[in-house]
Amino acid sequence: MAAMRCISGRVRPLWEPEAGSQPMMDVFTSPTPNGIKVPIALEELGIAYRLHQVDLSRGGASVPELRAVNPNAKIPAIVDKLADGQSVPVFESGAILLYIAGLKPGLIPTSAVAHASTLSWLFLQVAGLGPNFGNASYFLRNDPANLVAVERFHSEARRHLALLDHRLAESEWLNGEDYSIADIAHFSWVRSASYAGLSLLDYRHAQEWTSRIEQRDAVRRGIERCQTGNSI
Repeated sequence: MAAMRCISGRVRPLWEPEAGSQPMMDVFTSPTPNGIKVPIALEELGIAYRLHQVDLSRGGASVPELRAVNPNAKIPAIVDKLADGQSVPVFESGAILLYIAGLKPGLIPTSAVAHASTLSWLFLQVAGLGPNFGNASYFLRNDPANLVAVERFHSEARRHLALLDHRLAESEWLNGEDYSIADIAHFSWVRSASYAGLSLLDYRHAQEWTSRIEQRDAVRRGIERCQTGNSI
């Protein structure tokens, strides 16, 4: 089914499984760094879903379907459907990635060291790199005269990207073993580093890692299904 835009703050399905099949879960999202994480993970694992595009220009609080899942009215959010008919709402991108990774093998390792490393890098993204990239982008675009804020968040964004680049100089993937939800979480923000005033040309290992991930078919499908033509 062709993608459809959202209208007047309501959600509209962007993609549905083939006729006759049942979606495993509903996904409420938008084509933002946090928003693309979920469809990418679902595409990687081959999990069926129905994607609803949320119009962020009107604010998530204006979308009752989203508020019903996430009291904070932010994307992404999901509602999983269990075999017994029970609905399981999950919100916050890190929590959703962990939930999805637990549904099927492939995005989180079972070995103790790599499993712990995946969790560590995942939480570093949601608590560190993501917020600092987001704030750096906000102040650079909307309040560049606020030099204290610009320098504070740009400096932290730069530090986090350097940390990531150093890790990727040591290992092909962040957990030291294989591609995982930690890579998905970071990738969605690092690919948009320019909005935080950073250039991947200055971070060779992160640039090569980003390119490898961009070439994955599941990543391309996830991003395509999440886009409506406007992306940060």
